[in-house]
Amino acid sequence: MSPGRLLPVLLAVALLLGGCTGEDGSEEPSRGDVPASPSAGEEAPAPTASERLGLATGWGPSRTQLDRAARQARSMPLTDLAGQVVVARWTGGTEPPTRLVRDLHLGGLVVFDENVASAAGLRAAARGLERAAGRSLLLAVDQEGGLVERIRGEVTSLPALMTAGAAGQPALTRAAHAAVGRELAWTGIDVDLAPDTDVTAGPRDPVIGSRSAGSDPGTVARQGVAAARGLRDAGVVPVVKHFPGHGSLTVDSHRALPVQPRTVQQLERTDLVPFRAAVDAGLPAVMIGHIAVRALDPGVPATVSRPVVTGLLRERLGFAGLVISDALEMAALRGVPRPAVGFLRAGGDVVLMPPDPAATVRSIVGAVREGRLPLRRLQQAAARVLAVQAWQRPRPAAPGTAVGAVRRLADAAVTSVAGPCRGRLVQEAVPMGDPAAVAAFRSAARAAGLPLGEVRLVRPPRPERTGRPARDRARLRAWRMAEPRRVVDGTAVHLLGPGDPAPATGVVVATDRPYVLGTTRARTRLATYGAGRASMAALVAVLLGRQRAPGQLPVPVTGVPRQGC
Repeated sequence: MSPGRLLPVLLAVALLLGGCTGEDGSEEPSRGDVPASPSAGEEAPAPTASERLGLATGWGPSRTQLDRAARQARSMPLTDLAGQVVVARWTGGTEPPTRLVRDLHLGGLVVFDENVASAAGLRAAARGLERAAGRSLLLAVDQEGGLVERIRGEVTSLPALMTAGAAGQPALTRAAHAAVGRELAWTGIDVDLAPDTDVTAGPRDPVIGSRSAGSDPGTVARQGVAAARGLRDAGVVPVVKHFPGHGSLTVDSHRALPVQPRTVQQLERTDLVPFRAAVDAGLPAVMIGHIAVRALDPGVPATVSRPVVTGLLRERLGFAGLVISDALEMAALRGVPRPAVGFLRAGGDVVLMPPDPAATVRSIVGAVREGRLPLRRLQQAAARVLAVQAWQRPRPAAPGTAVGAVRRLADAAVTSVAGPCRGRLVQEAVPMGDPAAVAAFRSAARAAGLPLGEVRLVRPPRPERTGRPARDRARLRAWRMAEPRRVVDGTAVHLLGPGDPAPATGVVVATDRPYVLGTTRARTRLATYGAGRASMAALVAVLLGRQRAPGQLPVPVTGVPRQGC
């Protein structure tokens, strides 16, 4: 071949070997760990399979695992590729939806409480699903702690993440989440859609509340990273959420589309701080919230917004890991055509809980065939899913083994904003409020030896006859209609959740967000940020004077004498 004909061939080969595909499938340099430029005279090493797909390391899977996943994704049929990026809701009660997973080649499932009869049953079902599918799956759960728990009673309950903010000890946060993560791994769970790294705006935040570690971005960043690292220590993939931040919004994305009015510079100082910390810590996964960011893409949910997913998260913050959508069945996406395709085009990887998985897979296949979604963008997303499946190294432990670590976190979080800072607070306690919290309190009190009083209903004595029939009948009717007087034998301990009115007497305890403590004049006011066994046991220890309440309010509360002891 003559030199004139050889040169174009050599240039074409060089371009083929040196180029790699960006998030949208276009040919551009990878942002990840591209090999250093060779010295003069050295031959440039050929890019690996994962580098050609624009996949960087530093967030979990090794380069070897990414290469293997990239080769696997490039060899998969289009329909299997489309299913691989879908993680659907587990339907059908406790019976595993084996046919759905197998027929659609789903990447995984999300477990809810109605799918769990027992920890052992879920463990067996998870193993059976993978055997039937003949491959690894992502089995995910929304197990944040506090009010958001899908596996109740089968693994140790975590209190809400605001507990960690009040305790202020990231090491305790990490240990508690690692211990609970090992219990989740025992049941077959390998992805936890937690922690929630939103920065709460306070009482006007109707959605996040105690799911957040607090209102200070630095506190949320430290505690969120600690919680995520704990889960990762257990071999469970943590998913920080809801990017670019839901805690400052007053609209619930389950019901409508929230609009974020802050500028990017304002977001950098507030909502984005925990997410930047998560990226810098090398955490593996981020969930995108259904939030319209006015400064970047007005009126468009972040889930389907390339300026948010690729521009802000991947390019500005430098995140190279797995991007997961919030549930596509939520009302915030109502009216968005083919949201799964839009999410993948925007730079996302895992399509979470579409309302119709089969239709979603068909829409992804159709978009590729019609040229609306680059094939390499789909291969890139599928490769990340496959790499995570290969990277997981669960370190399971039987249910119940996390009790001690969770109790230590709960002990460190109890906060006293009014009343004595030390010593016994009650001689005999009468718990009132939410039945579940009362039951947990009673159990903890009996175990600790705190006497339990009771509430008696006392009626006035039956009126005596006066000898005047009309008057006697009227007095008897009034006596029968009179409400009995409630007598508390002991000190009332009011266990208050969100929205519960606060009485002015007794001991008032906020078992969720602490704002209710500013609405009462009760002499003793405490916050536990949880109503589970660990939180109630910690509360009882404080009431008995066996330990102090060391926590500090992680959010400002108007009307309280102090932020903590």
